[in-house]
Amino acid sequence: MAGCRMPEDLATLSELDESVLLEVLSTRFRHDHVYTYVGDILIAINPLKYLPLYEKSEAEKYKSCSKSNLPPHIFAVADRAYQSMLGRLATGPKNQCIVISGESGAGKTESTKLLLRQIMELCKGNSQLERQILQVNPLLEAFGNAQTVMNDNSSRFGKYIQLRFRNTAVKGAKINEYLLEKSRVVHQDEGERNFHIFYYMFAGISAADQEVYGLLDPTFYRYLNHKYGAVETIKQWSKKYNEVCNALDMVGFLEQEQVDMMTILAGILSLGNIIYEPQENGILKVTDQSKGWLKAAAGQFGVEEEELLKCLICTMAVTRGESIQRYHSKQQAEDARDSIAKVAYGRVFGWIVSKVNQLLAPKEDVCTTELQEIGILDIFGFENFAVNRYEQMCINLANEQLQYFFNHHIFIMQQKEYKEEGLEWETITYKDNKSILDLFLARPLGVFSLLDEQSAFPQATDKTFVDKLNSSFKGNPHFKIDRSRTPGFTVIHYAGKIQYNASGFLEKNRDTIPASIRGLFINSITPLLSVLFAAIITAAQKTEDNFNSTRKQSVGAQFRHSLAVLMEKMFAANPHFIRCVKPNINKLPDHLDSKLFMDQVSLAAFSLWRLNYRSRKSRLFFKYWHQDELAKCIEKLEKAAIIIQKSYKRFHCQSKYKILLAELQNQRQLELERQIEERRQMELEQEMERKKQEMEWKNERTATPPIPLPRKKKPLPRPRSVAVDKFRNAVQPPVPRPRSKLVEATPFDNSRDHMNSSWSQEQADKEHQINQKRATIRWFKETQARKVIQNGTFPCWFHGMITRRESEDLLANQPLGCFLIRVSGSREGYTLTFRGIDRCRHYMIEMQPNGRYVILGEDKAHPSLPDLVDYYKTVGIQPFMEVLTTPCGQKCAHETDYEELRNLSVKTNPQEKLSSGTAADGSTHDRVHNELSKLFVPPDLPLSLQPEMSPVIRKIRDRKLQAASSGGSAAINSENGIEDEHQGGKRTFPRLYPSIRLAMREIQQVHEQQPTLHGPNSGEEFVPELPPKQFKEHHRTQLPGSEHYNKK
Repeated sequence: MAGCRMPEDLATLSELDESVLLEVLSTRFRHDHVYTYVGDILIAINPLKYLPLYEKSEAEKYKSCSKSNLPPHIFAVADRAYQSMLGRLATGPKNQCIVISGESGAGKTESTKLLLRQIMELCKGNSQLERQILQVNPLLEAFGNAQTVMNDNSSRFGKYIQLRFRNTAVKGAKINEYLLEKSRVVHQDEGERNFHIFYYMFAGISAADQEVYGLLDPTFYRYLNHKYGAVETIKQWSKKYNEVCNALDMVGFLEQEQVDMMTILAGILSLGNIIYEPQENGILKVTDQSKGWLKAAAGQFGVEEEELLKCLICTMAVTRGESIQRYHSKQQAEDARDSIAKVAYGRVFGWIVSKVNQLLAPKEDVCTTELQEIGILDIFGFENFAVNRYEQMCINLANEQLQYFFNHHIFIMQQKEYKEEGLEWETITYKDNKSILDLFLARPLGVFSLLDEQSAFPQATDKTFVDKLNSSFKGNPHFKIDRSRTPGFTVIHYAGKIQYNASGFLEKNRDTIPASIRGLFINSITPLLSVLFAAIITAAQKTEDNFNSTRKQSVGAQFRHSLAVLMEKMFAANPHFIRCVKPNINKLPDHLDSKLFMDQVSLAAFSLWRLNYRSRKSRLFFKYWHQDELAKCIEKLEKAAIIIQKSYKRFHCQSKYKILLAELQNQRQLELERQIEERRQMELEQEMERKKQEMEWKNERTATPPIPLPRKKKPLPRPRSVAVDKFRNAVQPPVPRPRSKLVEATPFDNSRDHMNSSWSQEQADKEHQINQKRATIRWFKETQARKVIQNGTFPCWFHGMITRRESEDLLANQPLGCFLIRVSGSREGYTLTFRGIDRCRHYMIEMQPNGRYVILGEDKAHPSLPDLVDYYKTVGIQPFMEVLTTPCGQKCAHETDYEELRNLSVKTNPQEKLSSGTAADGSTHDRVHNELSKLFVPPDLPLSLQPEMSPVIRKIRDRKLQAASSGGSAAINSENGIEDEHQGGKRTFPRLYPSIRLAMREIQQVHEQQPTLHGPNSGEEFVPELPPKQFKEHHRTQLPGSEHYNKK
């Protein structure tokens, strides 16, 4: 088709119907033009294949671009939002929001990632915060996305990402999450999977770590439907798990927090395998085959096994001061088990979001610094399934709100603007959905208000709730009474009629857990689980981030409040719309289903076309064309203003410089004249003194014969006259002169004071540098030395605290790729110096709050400097993709070249060697131990002045230091885990790791003795047998230091 039949903006067509719309968009789709404008809406068709539209070269084109100069692209929307926020598009600085909508599988998640990437490129300032923001998406995808029938990476929650800027630089980010589908944790329909993180864990965690967390074969677990994945899929999951771990490190999660989080996830899976059976007295008990799962879940949650069982099979009720136990039926016990799993996972997810917001919060005080904002809304589209439940009602309400926002912006606000301009305008009618919102949100007679009212009554049921709706909305045109046997009702939304199944509405709206469960988890020895249920609210969490708020609110009330806050933010911002479209339901590239396609795009396209077509008929201006033209004019004026400013500043500075120069020359002339006058006066005085002496000598002569007198000493020669040039640069006291109080003093009024102040400033700067260097050395000795030392010595590429010039001199004659790492003298961190092709390059190495090392601008975190060096020996450093090859060795092979490092090697007291109980034949503490011993001694304290230690304490300390310096398999048993000293790191373990190990062994023994626990005809859930090879591997796997737990 000719280019005239492939317009980039459908609003420019003279006529538009369904056939033309389908023809244009399908033709563009076949030519891989997946983006099309409809006025200010961008239609984005999911290509379902790789396209070279997102390379860095393409991203560069869309920086500060005009809408009409380049083809439609999502990068253009990002650039427009960024430039509008800065006030560069004739709109003035204003907050922006980008609304991404579409059905599941249309590409909303990928579009969100592309927008974030491009915005970070636009404001790129080489800050670590930009890398951290980009790492949030893979983290949230792992915990909030899952495979569904329609989409392999479906977001099961909505999110609103707020990027906060000061001037052009990003200063922080905040995430608001909505409606996580917690029910997916315990149940998935056919062809669907649980949340991604569960599969990533099994694929990426090593066999040793699986034993630590208490994980067995994934096909064992009921919450995973006893299914796993193909070999290729597992490889992809393993890569994804590494990305999640790196994202956790990059954002700033501590290692203990990560271990607790993975342990809780393992506990959720173990909890799902608990099966009940009744006893003779009717009270439930756990089957013999699932006792090991109960023990494992208790160990992973950090609680007592008996207390957890009691919470599962009975409820404690207090009546008139007496505690009454009410035992559950089998169905109630299973519901309690699943409820605990859903609540635990939901709170872990909410804690992750809250922690991300805390770590990415702006460092500036928001009360004193005004920050601009760009918001990105990624939320699910309308859902109409075979069975629509409580979650679908909330999702569809959110879409009704977004449709109302769209109508308000497109129709109401623009038509109001035309009327205020006094232009002739024929009002366009549109389908207003305000009455549908009132049906859901009105008080006291709205669907959610009535649902909260019924949830407050213990005796209320789902049927009584539906009866209440039928009586309240009998005559409402948007509500239809459902006559089926199951409780339900029908709502006519703006997108169509949807029937809701009300079964479980009250229970899901209450979302309560027994008080005994909450008290049990509050007292858990797993720190993270205790925090999740302790309901500790900080000042920042009281408004929005109360993921564990003590205030009792229903799920519906919380959702309505979050939705109201979101709409308030969006109405105060300038919106940009992206409509994502799914071409077909079979996920096939280059195939477009006409009916499905038109159902998704016709509403948005026709609404915008009608508005712009009416504008052309009335000869009105186009809003965005007008803004582009204004932006071009403003850009010309800005360039002219810059030229004027440059010329004026140049003239002003030149004039000021000439005045100062003339004054300086004046002062020098006066100084020269004063010196000449002083010299002339001195010569006159000397001449008069000489004449006076001659007269006195003549008067004293007598007539008597001369008497021989002793010879006088030869008089000293008179000083030669000093050349005038010598006084030119001499510093002489200045000539005082009268000064008006209205005249500002210049630096030349008193040159001596000026020189003194400059000298004082230099001395202060030198002292500050010395103090900074001392502080950095102290930081390195106290926190870093043990992490850098390898096998008792510093690596050859580590060169202490040297300057930039010294490092370049060391690499001057070295081959390409040679490198060294030095301690920064001005900050607590390191610098990697690399010998490049044309010059030396210096890369800053930042330390994360969680102790990880990151090269500034990279998106990979490393546990230690040696790991960082090993990684970049195979992976290039951006942007030049340079690979480390040869380390720059030190000059002396026996000891370090630099004093800061040599100070670490101090010999210990000989008496300590004798009292340590070790032999003196070479197996005693070597130089490595001596160096590490220095770290525990104040730097300036002689060994003779050290406080005395008891032999037992000294022996324990020496054993720890020797294990720390071994760098091998030696480990130190500690309170919270095991210290596995590879580069001085500490391996963190779950708090009840011994109990978890015992439970796993018990489960494995049961499966060995009874290969088929529950056959297909037994009426119970079938759990497959663990393969013998895998059992042996799990049984034999031993971690460093695990013998300590075996002894316990």
